[in-house]
Amino acid sequence: MDASAPSRPPLRQAFSEALATLLGARFSTAAAVCAHHGHDESHFPDALPDAVAWPHATDEVATIVRLCAEHAVPVIAFGAGSSLEGHILALRGGLSVDFSEMNKVLAVHAEDMDAVVQPGVTRKQLNAELHGTGLFFPIDPGADASLGGMAATRASGTNAVRYGTMRDNVLALEAVLADGRVIRTGSRARKSSAGYDLTRLLVGSEGTLALITELTLRLHPLPEAVSSAVCAFPDVDSAVRTVIQTIQLGVPVARIELLDSLTVQAINRYSKTSLREAPMLFFEFHGSPAGVEEQAQTVQELARDHGGQDFEWATRSEERSRLWQARHDTYFACLALRPGCRGVTTDVCVPISRLADCIAGARADIAASGLTAPIVGHVGDGNFHTLILVDPHDAEELARAETLNRRIVERALEMDGTCTGEHGIGFGKMDFLVAEHGGEAVAAMRSVKRALDPAGLLNPGKIVSER
Repeated sequence: MDASAPSRPPLRQAFSEALATLLGARFSTAAAVCAHHGHDESHFPDALPDAVAWPHATDEVATIVRLCAEHAVPVIAFGAGSSLEGHILALRGGLSVDFSEMNKVLAVHAEDMDAVVQPGVTRKQLNAELHGTGLFFPIDPGADASLGGMAATRASGTNAVRYGTMRDNVLALEAVLADGRVIRTGSRARKSSAGYDLTRLLVGSEGTLALITELTLRLHPLPEAVSSAVCAFPDVDSAVRTVIQTIQLGVPVARIELLDSLTVQAINRYSKTSLREAPMLFFEFHGSPAGVEEQAQTVQELARDHGGQDFEWATRSEERSRLWQARHDTYFACLALRPGCRGVTTDVCVPISRLADCIAGARADIAASGLTAPIVGHVGDGNFHTLILVDPHDAEELARAETLNRRIVERALEMDGTCTGEHGIGFGKMDFLVAEHGGEAVAAMRSVKRALDPAGLLNPGKIVSER
């Protein structure tokens, strides 16, 4: 946390009374409620808000934010609480705005392949609503995250190699600025040259520039055929080189996920699967039956050239769901390797040609550190994670984990990569942002922050420092 953060004054009675009048039971200062909203999935210590509000509409959010501005109360947007970088931690107290009750799918325009949703709608909820339309929303970060939170952190996940990230799939936004003004950005048109791209500015801003209250999302046709498979390899390098050649050949795979042998061991225990405990790639192919067959044949040949064993297919939808659920369970499966631990997650992404070298370097760093750190990644777009398992009460071990994390990031930056492919900056990666973009670029970001939030009340202490 920011050691220079000012002390937290108590909420003014007038502020609390105004919110209680506006929201009734949808405003709370209860200790248990605040504790729930001051905790995420990261390894950072909890940081509790002073109160929590559950708005139902944009005009309520605008009123809430105006009251916060009037009383100098920090505002932290809260989605599903699945952040890995401390985004929802109330570093300076204040009000947590929980969007879980703004969870309506407002419109589905099947002919135009888009949908309008409130921020509390989750990806699974949206896809259930789309049942029967022949469309789906493909961004899949694993957790059933809220779409507002996914936009705020510019999430991606397993399907990004084919369908892109939230940046590519948000067409327009409605948002409340720090003074309570409501703005709309973008439109349902598929392209525009009208002014500054405020939609892309807010996607990935982590609640530091505005609170998102409505999203217009791009939808995609359900593929005619879907096929999933796993393939074991003699070592991680062979698996990664198969991925590199697959992407360089332009094979339009939907998902390519890497799991090292320790991760496979963890999910076998946690998800009761019986996968071969060796470095492994998970594949999924989308398209016409003939197209899927051609993709699979090409990738199998590439895998075989690198020592990959025969594909094990998941042909039925139930088998595919179980396979991908096991992949999505890797975070908790790996935590279970060491009960009571927390995970320090890395999230680097590099150009695909440098992926093998970056992962090899990370594995050497892990071995030298003496720490346990399984590797898993969305390697089709050059993004991989190490989950460094640490005792949160062991300061020396935490320091070693942070050193390992820093070395992995530094190598990625040396390879023209990024410190975060999908998790965002939060407050844990603020130093890395300067290393990646340089002081002048971060100063420009700070200028944008000050222009839109001059009092620094929107999710303070995240992305850029105030100095």
